[in-house]
Amino acid sequence: MTPTEHAQLALLLEVAGTPKPGNVDRHRDLADLRFEHFLAGSVGAGEGLRLAESGAPVGEAFETAVAGMSQQEGGNTQFGCLLLLVPLVKADCETDLSPAGVESVVESTTVADAAGFYRAFEHVDVAVDDPPENAPDLDVRRGADAVPTLESRGLTLADVMESSADRDTNAREWVDGFPRTFETAESILADEGPILDRAARAFLDLLADEPDTLVATQHGEEVAREASARAAEVGHDLDAAEELAETFVAEGINPGTTADQTASALYVALRRGVPL
Repeated sequence: MTPTEHAQLALLLEVAGTPKPGNVDRHRDLADLRFEHFLAGSVGAGEGLRLAESGAPVGEAFETAVAGMSQQEGGNTQFGCLLLLVPLVKADCETDLSPAGVESVVESTTVADAAGFYRAFEHVDVAVDDPPENAPDLDVRRGADAVPTLESRGLTLADVMESSADRDTNAREWVDGFPRTFETAESILADEGPILDRAARAFLDLLADEPDTLVATQHGEEVAREASARAAEVGHDLDAAEELAETFVAEGINPGTTADQTASALYVALRRGVPL
């Protein structure tokens, strides 16, 4: 398979991994977001992922992937997944799929890449925190309206990610060389059994290890910490995780950022030969 095909497969395996407490999986839909929306989003993202594979700039590839992903009725299915997958695919094809390889991609991003990232927010609604009080003009929800500010300040996409790394674990992946992605990929490779069970256990490990950014944004830091503690209590017991999944859905707890990092780890594991 090509890097793009493996990236799309990672998106499909992520949503099919079951149970993933609080998220859409094979057994659960959310009120306005269904399993098939994720399947369609995975296919729709293909053009942008192919751009990353062919060497296109990160911002262009990401915006194109998000625009394609958005062409289904559910809206934002995989924005965060694509934010992680695009630089991984690009690193895979230009240098190597390693922390050093992806760091090289991140460091080479430009102001135009940052503009593409901001424009991507015009395609779907994304749950984000308010910007710092000293930077309201850099609110990502402004979309293309923020581009003149990016240009006047010379802010690259790496700069944008660094400014968010203290409150967003996906941005922290960008800044730190994707440590959770690569470590979780190794755990998936070392695990046993069907890949979808491995994906579910990887999700639980990631959630137990660190509070989820989306849960913190939607419910506050304390709820996010409690959700991680509850995942830690479940461990790798997938029967218990099924019960927790029902509880999280009922409570509206949706660890979406954890799902993003599960997808990026699955991509690395697939590229390194995890059996299907």
